[in-house]
Amino acid sequence: MTEQFALEKENRKIEVMFTSKQIESRIKEMAEVISKDYRHKNPLLIAVLKGAVIFLSDLIRYMKEPVEIDFIAVSSYGASTKSSGVVRILKDLDQSVQGKDIIIVEDIVDTGLTMKYLVENIGSRRPDSLKVVTLLDKPDRRKVEFKPDYCGFTIPDRFVVGYGLDFNEKYRQLSDLCILNN
Repeated sequence: MTEQFALEKENRKIEVMFTSKQIESRIKEMAEVISKDYRHKNPLLIAVLKGAVIFLSDLIRYMKEPVEIDFIAVSSYGASTKSSGVVRILKDLDQSVQGKDIIIVEDIVDTGLTMKYLVENIGSRRPDSLKVVTLLDKPDRRKVEFKPDYCGFTIPDRFVVGYGLDFNEKYRQLSDLCILNN
């Protein structure tokens, strides 16, 4: 079954916002900057599950310095296209962050509530440094002050899927980043 057929079957239409080639090019640029910033360091990259997995995978392939990875799972959306504002940790880290250079890897920063929570939570565990890299930033939806340290693309207030981002656990497999329309 093709991606387009599956979407049409559910009466949903998509439009491509960024192609896989545009995404790859931008991630390569970001990896160069991060590698330069973390030269001679061994940062721990923490991917926010599940959406950031594909971004993390591509990002670390282009980084020039050695890295470690870990995963944390949080929820603030459920089956909705709007954040509930309540952040819950579903899976915590497997290793300590104390004394390490930490980079939280996120797929999208929307209201800022999840990132604010994660930065405060992980920051309380005494890392040497803590930064956030996000593939997408949606500043028009901010409910709290938050600015990622590294950002792939700034986007308008549209619901996007693909390249790891989902709606109700669907559409993560799309290779492009797409706007999901009803």
